Amino acid sequence: MTDGGRARVRRRLSTEERREQLLSVGARLFSDDPYEDVRIERVAELAGVSRGLLYHYFPTKRDFFAAVVARESERMLRMTAAVPGVSVRAQLPAGLDIFLGYVAEHAHGFRAFHRADAAGDQAVRQVYRRSLAAQERQILAALAADPEFGPAGEGPELRMAVRGWLAFTTAVCLEWLRHGELSREQVRDLCVRALWGAVSA
Repeated sequence: MTDGGRARVRRRLSTEERREQLLSVGARLFSDDPYEDVRIERVAELAGVSRGLLYHYFPTKRDFFAAVVARESERMLRMTAAVPGVSVRAQLPAGLDIFLGYVAEHAHGFRAFHRADAAGDQAVRQVYRRSLAAQERQILAALAADPEFGPAGEGPELRMAVRGWLAFTTAVCLEWLRHGELSREQVRDLCVRALWGAVSA
């Protein structure tokens, strides 16, 4: 067989690569449309797989969306993990820079993650809320370990302040993705000031 006539050999994706491909397609669709409007057949079509194969990885649409949300949550937690022994004030700007880079690079996943709370499926909303609670605990643990905040990092008032700051940061990031009126540095500085204002009040 000549080179021109030789059939192209497509590399088979590993299980993990295929799963990641499907989740990436799902993140794109769920970021653009409400949960109820996303058809699982469309996911399979865009990924170039059969519907049966998609259901092999994710038995239901609920399972699929929950996996999209969980993947984005794990990414955000890894990226925003505190550095032991470094003050929160010292590492917050750099941490936010990394986080905003992720938001810009994975805009579909970020938007899909935050669409989960509006999903009509209660199980999906619970996955989302558990993810937010994990982010909240991670920030509170960093504050509690910082001598500047100390035991105050475990109080209900600070917990409420951090929860409000997470909601604020989410709203700012979604607005930034929609309109891009501010630079990444301006968004970072805005979020930094907001946290200090919240925890110092």
